[in-house]
Amino acid sequence: MPILITQDTRFIIQGITGREAVNLTRENLDYGAKIVGGVTPGRAGRDVYGVPVYDCVRDVVRDHGNVEGSIVSVPPGFVHDAVFEALENGVKLIVVVTENVPRKDVAQMVELARMKDARIIGPNCLGIISPGEAKMGGVGGPAANTRQAYSKGHIGIMSRSGGMTTEIASTLSAAGLGQSTAVSIGGDAIVGSTYAELMPLFEADPETHAIAIYSEPGGRMEAELADWVAENDSRLPIVAFMAGRFMDEMQGMRFGHAGTIVEGKEDTTASKIERMEKAGISVAERIEEIPELIQKRLAEAR
Repeated sequence: MPILITQDTRFIIQGITGREAVNLTRENLDYGAKIVGGVTPGRAGRDVYGVPVYDCVRDVVRDHGNVEGSIVSVPPGFVHDAVFEALENGVKLIVVVTENVPRKDVAQMVELARMKDARIIGPNCLGIISPGEAKMGGVGGPAANTRQAYSKGHIGIMSRSGGMTTEIASTLSAAGLGQSTAVSIGGDAIVGSTYAELMPLFEADPETHAIAIYSEPGGRMEAELADWVAENDSRLPIVAFMAGRFMDEMQGMRFGHAGTIVEGKEDTTASKIERMEKAGISVAERIEEIPELIQKRLAEAR
């Protein structure tokens, strides 16, 4: 079984009548997702590609029963309330695609999710895909492009970059290595689910045989991952690609994502690479090396 979502996962889209959300609705439906409703206050009674629109999450639950997930695609200032509304109505998986959400709001959202035994992916992410099953978010783009890049198989993917999630999947697919589940975790300094927090799900999935990771300078997620792998004696071979090696001598510099800020030695690529390799994680010099390294690690494991 893939992690997080399957072809039976029923979810909603909050902010469904927005331009980006309309596109997300079409892309997800075309890939086979079960979207039971959308939410935009004041727009109840409309529909988006046949998906009924409601004023609030409570009304969707009233008409369709409990839903497992929600894509949140609302302006940054409204994300906090949208996520709280979803959590208070029993939604257990929330994908926040919105960028520029205030850190304080994200911290509060993540804390409430933990209290509700729920999970947030993002913010500033493209979501989740279980190839051949369903996707939840914008990962892969239009359905035709998604089917071209992603193939069903046994390699899990976690990536701070939505675009690089698909790049890695495409590279793996071209080498005959399909994917079990791919998660775009988001590029902000605070995200709902880190590598280490997702690892137990992949570890428990018998269909996942190895993990590919795309990472960047800044933050402590790689250190947490290395610690988790060492402490839990992970069965899964992991191959990582670390972007931004040129930033090692540029403390305080940021590029790309909001979370890519090098504030000290432990945030540098060199430090992260050293720590991951000590934990048994292979680090690729180039993206195209990932399939070969995964095949090598799988052969060694046999």
